[in-house]
Amino acid sequence: MKQTEAPLGIELRHLRYFVAVEESGTFTHAAERMYVAQPTLSQQIRRLEEFVGTALLQRGRGGARLTAAGTVLLEESRAVLSLVDHGVSRTRHAAGLGRQRLRFVVQPHLPPALAAQTVSRLRSAAPAVDVSWLEAALDAEFSPVLERRADAALGWMSPADRDLPDPLDVMDIGQYEPAVWIPSRHPAAPRGAIGLEELSRMDLIHGPRRVGPGTYDAWRAVLRTSNPYFEFIDPPFRQSLSMTLAFAATGSRPSGVLTGPWHRVGTEPETVADTGRGEMVPVRVEGARLAARAGLVWRGDLPRELQQILFDTAEDIAA
Repeated sequence: MKQTEAPLGIELRHLRYFVAVEESGTFTHAAERMYVAQPTLSQQIRRLEEFVGTALLQRGRGGARLTAAGTVLLEESRAVLSLVDHGVSRTRHAAGLGRQRLRFVVQPHLPPALAAQTVSRLRSAAPAVDVSWLEAALDAEFSPVLERRADAALGWMSPADRDLPDPLDVMDIGQYEPAVWIPSRHPAAPRGAIGLEELSRMDLIHGPRRVGPGTYDAWRAVLRTSNPYFEFIDPPFRQSLSMTLAFAATGSRPSGVLTGPWHRVGTEPETVADTGRGEMVPVRVEGARLAARAGLVWRGDLPRELQQILFDTAEDIAA
């Protein structure tokens, strides 16, 4: 047997069970999800490990954790299962059986207006399509779409000089900039705008990086043009802007809060509730130096009808 061939005996059900264990965290929950007895699922995972020739999961009281080999196989398993499911869906549609499916990823913490527009317009444009909505962080290459774990995604694009890998297509939706909150006593507050030099000298709360690595790295690079040693500070309360504002307002030294992309460049930012914001006020970054490009991305080998739906949705939002 060549090294490039899968070991004889591996079946799709082994891969599905393996992915279910990793996503569920325990064998018990995975068995419930897959509608099999827990001993049966455990036995099949052991057989998969025998086929591969190495341990894939570390069993412990806290649940199951991936080994280094298991991490590799997890990524490949998802790609294989996604490709099979997508192929079956296209085959059924070609035979006139069932509705087309579209797996759509939305990046977390998108501006509320942009997320709502996308969901509303896509549902209106595709009433005959079963859309599965997924929320997941997206890297610069939109890996979930590239690896066929999803069909399309809405997220932030890398800088303009970097192209997406084939066979991904993209529609530009528009430029968005963050909201910047600074103490009301800061000299920039009366101006309603702050320069990069001033911003880069502050303790600036933003992130964490894993939520949006593309914008995080790009904005940090811009701020380092003014301060080579600049680093963001992770927010203490990632799910609550109001609590983060209160935290920054009561610090011993001036701190600012930088949101993710928040509103279209040139438009007024959406406000947050007064509760907890203390003496923090919103200002703009002069010259819109911090911005991100929103893009709707899909695979170029999707059925033509689905590609047209995605194109029309992106065009409507951009307009």
